[in-house]
Amino acid sequence: MAGSTAASSAITLPHDVGSFHLSSCKKKMIATFGCSWRQYSSPRLTISFSSQPHTQPITEDGEKTEANSSILVSVVSSISAIQAEDWDRCAIDSSGTDSLNPFLLHAFLSSLEDSGSATAERGWSPQHLVARDENGGVLGVVPLYLKSHSYGEYVFDHSWANAYHHFGRSYYPKLQSCVPFTPVTGPRILLRNGPLKEDVDNGILRCMKELAHQFKVSSLHVTFPTEEEWKKMGDLGFLQRIGIQYHWLNQGYERFDDYLMALKQSKRKTIRQERKKVQAQGLSLKRLRGDDIKAHHWDAFYQFYRNTTDNKWGQAYLNREFFHLLGSRMGDRILLIMAEDQQEPVAGALNVIGGDTLFGRLWGCHPRTYFPNLHFETCYYQAIEAAIEWGLKKVEAGAQGEHKIQRGYMPTTTYSAHYFPDVMFKHAVQQFLKQESSQVHFTKELLTFSGPFKEQNIVQ
Repeated sequence: MAGSTAASSAITLPHDVGSFHLSSCKKKMIATFGCSWRQYSSPRLTISFSSQPHTQPITEDGEKTEANSSILVSVVSSISAIQAEDWDRCAIDSSGTDSLNPFLLHAFLSSLEDSGSATAERGWSPQHLVARDENGGVLGVVPLYLKSHSYGEYVFDHSWANAYHHFGRSYYPKLQSCVPFTPVTGPRILLRNGPLKEDVDNGILRCMKELAHQFKVSSLHVTFPTEEEWKKMGDLGFLQRIGIQYHWLNQGYERFDDYLMALKQSKRKTIRQERKKVQAQGLSLKRLRGDDIKAHHWDAFYQFYRNTTDNKWGQAYLNREFFHLLGSRMGDRILLIMAEDQQEPVAGALNVIGGDTLFGRLWGCHPRTYFPNLHFETCYYQAIEAAIEWGLKKVEAGAQGEHKIQRGYMPTTTYSAHYFPDVMFKHAVQQFLKQESSQVHFTKELLTFSGPFKEQNIVQ
């Protein structure tokens, strides 16, 4: 994690409501949208469009008819206003069971809110979108926040905020669609499968843009969406940005040594030496999951986490309660790697288990201990071993850290999309992103070329 701070003031808005309408028949379905947002102090705003030409449908009896149904999009100020089952069905349908992104689950997002880590008081005012049919069934949801700062996002726009200030306007508040404090790629428009999935997707995206105008914010940001979403948002007028993370890919390895044999000899030797040094220090490493993770483990890990944040960033995003809630609600998806010295915990790494990916999230150690190479062992090599044993396709090691490359974590492109209602400022940011994108592409190519794999095994 990089940088954190608490917001100086909370942002409070009414529960705004939007709607769009769908017309359907037995043989053919036509969707017509009218997205309207109402704010107590603002006039009613409406946009409308149709996903198909307006031809009057014909039934099997040869008669022209239309059956109307309406879809309501609303904003809720807490994820608790949405049933966990409804939210999770959208998340699972969007990412797929085999590639489930656990950070999109209701349990993770509600743990952030219920613990007070992602709330209006912390500069993260939930404004989640919910699309329902006329019977109240949930068709789609969007994790969305009104923010009073730019911390905990990992797509850095502080320079934009400064420029906007010099432009004579306030950059905050802004709208942000993301998973707080979690730089993990995944769908952001979470949709149920069905014949109207694409139409609901289009309607929600257009309503998000209209909401930015209605709230009179400087901007709307969608960070770490899928590449498919990123491309679609670009077509709808969002500016497109790319970044780099470091991921380890499982090339069908059966053992850790199989992975090592894919590396250049010098890199393979270094990793083996690092692991031997950890073993020589008499440390024991435990992989804890589910009920094996006790309250005292979370208390110890929180101490480690705070040691990291206090030394590097000055303030923690997450509090002790978050970790306990996470353990109780998602214990089966947690891999907590704990290092012990004479049965006393001295360091730990928190991983979250997805459908086909192990996500490395947080690391920390006891403030009065230092064990050389323990960070590499606990965060990287233990994660790789676990992924191989469980047949997972990938390990994502979080944001930043070019040192990960020499340990097999290769540069991977990440995406974000940004909408600016102000046309002049949008143009200025667009010029900046053109230059930045060329630099990112060049950097990724250079880092990939300098990777640790044998030439025939280079992973891109």
